[in-house]
Amino acid sequence: MRHTIYKFFFAWDFEKEEKWLNEMSAKGLQLVSVGFCKYVFEEGIHGEYTYKLELLENLPSNYESSSYIKFLEETGVEHIGSLFRWVYFRKKTTSGAFEIYSDIESKIKHYKRIMTLLACLIPVSVFPTILNWSRFYEEGDKLRLVLVSVTTILAILIVLGIAKTSRNIKRLKKEKLIRE
Repeated sequence: MRHTIYKFFFAWDFEKEEKWLNEMSAKGLQLVSVGFCKYVFEEGIHGEYTYKLELLENLPSNYESSSYIKFLEETGVEHIGSLFRWVYFRKKTTSGAFEIYSDIESKIKHYKRIMTLLACLIPVSVFPTILNWSRFYEEGDKLRLVLVSVTTILAILIVLGIAKTSRNIKRLKKEKLIRE
């Protein structure tokens, strides 16, 4: 039987999303398809799979991304689906630990890709915020106030995401120094 659940995660909280997917797996619900805020599960064996997410450098249709996905599939990993550059993988829990990143440097690179994605969203959120604030002061339109509120909240969330991602990068760099 299939179950569809709608849930939202911020890009910088991908580890929470992984944790949730693995908790769903522990309950016997295995992810079979993903969409924007949409997760489709099938009932299965409790804890059958371990799930991991990754933000690729390019879209999954890109040659390099496609080759990378095929490489993982050759190691027993299943590609469940993609959402823009995000890919969802799973591997049978009986196959042992499932880690996408073999070292700290590859984890740092992954966080940097997330940081770049968020940095690209800043102009998309900040410029409309500034424009809407200036028009709100000129016109005093209540609809403009709603737009200002939405774009301001979006800009704040993106900045918080960048700060959190930056902290994760710093933590990993310190961990790397300790290990060297």
